[in-house]
Amino acid sequence: MSGSVKVTLVKSIIGTKETHRATVRGLGLRRINHSRVLVDTPEVRGMINKVSYLLKVEAA
Repeated sequence: MSGSVKVTLVKSIIGTKETHRATVRGLGLRRINHSRVLVDTPEVRGMINKVSYLLKVEAA
């Protein structure tokens, strides 16, 4: 896996588990509709899979 992936927070983290909130912050996302372009690594993919219900993911 190489390249990059664009991740956007589309749902609020209010009312989610504390570990899920920490994962979203670990991805560098702060508010709804905030996007980041991240390196596509297995670690980042694992974080995305954990909180996929809060995110929109696109190839960058």
